[in-house]
Formats: sequence, C-alpha cells, structure tokens
Amino acid sequence: MADTIAHNLTAPSATPTPGPRKPVGLRTPTWAWALAPVLILALGFLYPLALVVRQSFTPESLEEGGASLTPYTEVFASTAFREALTTTVWLAVGATVGCLVLGFVLALVIAFVPFPGGKAVARFIDVFLSFPSFLITLALLFIYGSVGMANGAWTGVTGAAEGPFHFLTTPWGVLLAEITYFTPFVMRPLLAAFSQLDTAQLEVASSLGAGPLRIVRQVILPEALPALAAGGSLVLVLCLNEFGIVLFTGAKGVTTLPMLVYSKAILESDYPAACVVAVVNIVLSVGLYSLYRVVSRRAGA
Repeated sequence: MADTIAHNLTAPSATPTPGPRKPVGLRTPTWAWALAPVLILALGFLYPLALVVRQSFTPESLEEGGASLTPYTEVFASTAFREALTTTVWLAVGATVGCLVLGFVLALVIAFVPFPGGKAVARFIDVFLSFPSFLITLALLFIYGSVGMANGAWTGVTGAAEGPFHFLTTPWGVLLAEITYFTPFVMRPLLAAFSQLDTAQLEVASSLGAGPLRIVRQVILPEALPALAAGGSLVLVLCLNEFGIVLFTGAKGVTTLPMLVYSKAILESDYPAACVVAVVNIVLSVGLYSLYRVVSRRAGA
C-alpha cells in the first residue's frame, strides 16, 4: 500500500501543464511599413519634380499662382530647342547603333574565341560599368586632344606646328566618347546570354558544314536578340540624359537637351524655359525606360 501511494505521488500528472502564454501585442499595419519609404521618395524626388513641372507652366511675367502654356510655346518655337532636340536624338541613336555593333563583336570574341586573359577581360567589363563618364572622356582627351599623345606624336615625326586630330570638340568626338563609354552596357547582357547558349548547337552547325559567319547569323544572333534589345534600350536612355561627356569634350557647337537645361538655368537664369526642357527630357526618358523594362522582362536580362 505504501509503495502504491508513493508511486502515485511521484508519477507525472496526466493533465498537460500549460506553457508560457505569449504576450498579445498590437500587429503593425502593412501600410505603416511603407509610410517611411513613401515619405522619403515624396520629399526627395516627387516634390522637387512637381516644382519643376509647376515652374514650367509659370512664366516670369505671370503673377504668382497663375499658370500658362506660354513657356512651352516659346521654347518649342525656339531654334535652340529644336536643334538641341535633334542633336540629342541623333547622338543617342548613333551611339546606340555603334554600341550594339561594337558590343556584339567584342562579346563574340570574349565568349567564343579562347585567348589568354579572356576571363579577366570579362570581369573587367563589370568594373568598367562603375567608371564615371568623364573619366573616359578625360582619357580620350589625353590621347586625341589638341596637346594629346596622337597630336604630339604627329608633330614630333612631321615637325608640323599642330597635329591633325581635332575631332573631339565636334559631334563626332562626342559620339566616339559615348560609344566608348556605353559599349560595356551592351556587352554585359550579351555575355550573360552567350553563357547560357547550348554549345551543342554550335557543334552541330559546324559539323554540318556551316562557316563561322553563318553560325553567328543563324545560331548565335537569334539567341542574342533579346539581350541586344535590352542593352540597346538602356544605352539609348542613358545617352539621352548624358551631360558629363558633352561638357568634358568641350564641344561648344554641340548642344543637347541636358546642356540646354544647364545653359538656360545657370547661364541665362531663365528657369521656366529650363524647366520646360527638363520636362521634355523627363518624358522622353521615362517613355524609353518603360520600353527598356518591357524588353528586359521579355529578354530575362
């Protein structure tokens, strides 16, 4: 009997012991987490952008609080704006075409032609993307500037008073600088696309007697088209907004939309006109960026 009583006293109870109760707290609403980023975005970007748009509808002769389309009509009617728009578009399109051609050829060589240091060159492309645009322009000035290496070598050999290379201060110099700087932006998605290409297709095409050019045209190029479209769209957007390259080349006869904004706002203090040009540039950029995002999603780049 004593053993039975002792066993009953030491045996665990069949009733489960309740665990520690978790404190009941107030759940934070989902919108509260988004409040801080939205406020930062609104104050840091949307509000200044709204001021620019508002200023573009407010001519200096109009009283405060009014709005008018006069700044737009005056800017659109000016020869300077039309020339700047034309220059911006043809430079951006020309640089994009040059980057697509050069980037495709260089990416082909890096991806499919084995040579010592090929992997190091591919890694350097990623590093190159972080370089500021004025650095590339400065390098070109050291080579092709009026007192650069090329002109110095020419005068040293021929004894001439000056060298023949003066194209950097022309639209062609700006075009060369933009192609040099933005070509890696095309090469990066191309190299990623080439790395996913099934080499068995190339081997089969080669075994069937296809030459290198035919393989590039019929096998590699169709696979590279989405990456080319994505890289070209990005380069087009960046070239439309490029300011540093045009400024550092010293091409006085080359006025793009960003340069016109700088000229109107800083040199002439014509803020409504500067805001009008800025709004036009923003509309072009946002439209092309939307196109770039659509192409990128389809390309998977």
